Amino acid sequence: MQMFGEIPDFLIVWLEKQQMFWVASAPLTLDGLVNISPKGVEGTFHIANPRRVWYEDLSGSGVETISHIRENGRVTILFNAFEGPPRIVRLYGKGSVFEFGTSDYNTLLPEGIRHPGSRAVIVLDIFKVATTCGYSVPFYDFKGHRTQLLEWAAKKEAADRDTELTVGFSSATGPRVQTGLKRWWEERNTTSLDGLQGIVSAHMSDEIFRSRRIAKKSPFQTATIQSKMIRTFDFRILCAFLFGILVTCIYQRLALVTSYFIFIN
Repeated sequence: MQMFGEIPDFLIVWLEKQQMFWVASAPLTLDGLVNISPKGVEGTFHIANPRRVWYEDLSGSGVETISHIRENGRVTILFNAFEGPPRIVRLYGKGSVFEFGTSDYNTLLPEGIRHPGSRAVIVLDIFKVATTCGYSVPFYDFKGHRTQLLEWAAKKEAADRDTELTVGFSSATGPRVQTGLKRWWEERNTTSLDGLQGIVSAHMSDEIFRSRRIAKKSPFQTATIQSKMIRTFDFRILCAFLFGILVTCIYQRLALVTSYFIFIN
């Protein structure tokens, strides 16, 4: 194990090449739930300097990292090598949360730069960096980034945007759009699993969503979707075939019964 007070230059280059990372946090209570969140959307992790990193926190069903940071600030970000020489890197630091619609958020993510679904920026002020061998981590081939989360969020943002462009509407004072992202934040992201405070202001912001365009699906994701469609289509053909057999059998049975009654009469 090697320990550093900040990210050394050789690790900055390596970190910027990684396709995913994990974020660990926990509440202070002994029975609180420890959380580990995988992150992997391209372009969401940034190194500001050797002592500070930040990432774009995208919307999800939970809000554990934000809640834990609000309570105690403790965060660890982990990277590991899936290809090339083995390596594990842990970034230990004090976390901060800048929610959508705040000036700090807009400074880091100007209009048109944020990803669809981005609800906050998580900043980590680093006080320790640790590297370990990573000998037990298996090899994996990177196929491409998924776009499903971004596509889902973009639809919800569009619902909010269409309503917010109406003269006189305010997300701060009026009810949030039922199918919009701000309503999702309000209902699912304001409280953690342990009852801690999550999102505070993003869902009440009057700022209109203006996000970057979603990247094209990777060839691997496209092939996966097509394979699923083919399987679904094959299943439908099978169901239609079986239904046809059932109808034929019923028809033949009815024809047989009808012929019998005609014969006896």
